[in-house]
Amino acid sequence: MGGIGSYNPVMQNADPALLRQLSGNSTPYRDPLAVIEWARLDTMSFWLPEPALSLYGLPEYTGLPVATRRRLSQYEFINVMQTGLGVERLFLQRISRSLGAALPRAEYEYFLHELREEAGHSLMFLKAIEASGLEVPAGAWDVTPWMERLARNLPARGALFWLATVIAEDVPDRFNRYVRNESEVLNPAIRQICTLHIVDEARHIAAARARLEAALKGRAARRFLLMPFMNLVFRKFVATFFLPPARFYELAGLSHGHWWRRMAAANPAHRRFIAQCLAPTLRMLEGYGLRPGL
Repeated sequence: MGGIGSYNPVMQNADPALLRQLSGNSTPYRDPLAVIEWARLDTMSFWLPEPALSLYGLPEYTGLPVATRRRLSQYEFINVMQTGLGVERLFLQRISRSLGAALPRAEYEYFLHELREEAGHSLMFLKAIEASGLEVPAGAWDVTPWMERLARNLPARGALFWLATVIAEDVPDRFNRYVRNESEVLNPAIRQICTLHIVDEARHIAAARARLEAALKGRAARRFLLMPFMNLVFRKFVATFFLPPARFYELAGLSHGHWWRRMAAANPAHRRFIAQCLAPTLRMLEGYGLRPGL
C-alpha cells in the first residue's frame, strides 16, 4: 500500500523513539467491538453522572422525574459520541492522505496504529448508539458543518492542524476521566467505553503534543498568529461537545427543546462544570505560550 500521496513536511520533526514506543504500546490491539460488554448496555441506568448534565443545578432540573434525567444523560452521552464521530472522521481523512512511500518507517507505522485505533473508536460509538435502541433521527445532530469547513482549509501539516488535534483530543479525554471516576452508578458498558478511549487517547495526545511542540519551537510570532484560530476552535468545539442540540432535549422527553437548550447554555452550574473540565487543557496550552481568550 506504499506510494500513496506524497511526503508531508510536518512529519520531519517527529521523534522516532517516541513513535516507536507509542507503536509498541499499541501493538496488543484491543478491538472495542470485541472488548465492550454490549449486553450490559441498557437504558435503565445513567450514562453520565448527574453533575455532568447540562441542566443539572437548575430548579427546573430538580423537578424532573428520574426517568427523564436518566434519558437526558443517555442523549447527552450520545452527543459526546456524535462529536467524537465527527472529529475522528476528519482526522482519519487528513492523516490517511499524509501516508506516502517517503514517510519514515517509524512515522508510517505509528500512524497506521493510530488510524486503526481511531477507526475502532468510531465503530465503538456507532455500535453503542445502535445497541442502545434509542431514537436518533437523521438530522437530529447536525453541528459538524463548521468542522467540515475548517477541515477543508486545514491540511495535515503545521501548527494549525496539530493545535486543533490537541484541543479535540484533550478536552474529551478530561471529560472521560471525570465520567469514569466520579460515578458508581454509571452503566458499566459506558464506563468501559470511556476507559478504552482514555487508554488509546493517551498515546494519541502524546504524539499530537510532540508535533505541536516541534511546530512552535522557537517561533514566538507563530504563537501570536495562532491565537485567533485557537480561540475559534476552542469555543466552537466546547459548545458542540458540552451542549447537545435542541432535538436531543425533546428526545429525552422535554418539549420545546430550544428553550431547554438556552437554559442549559446559561446554566451557572454547567458553566462551572465545563470550566473544571477545561482547566487542565487550558493550563497545557498556556504552557506553550497560548492563552485562550474564552
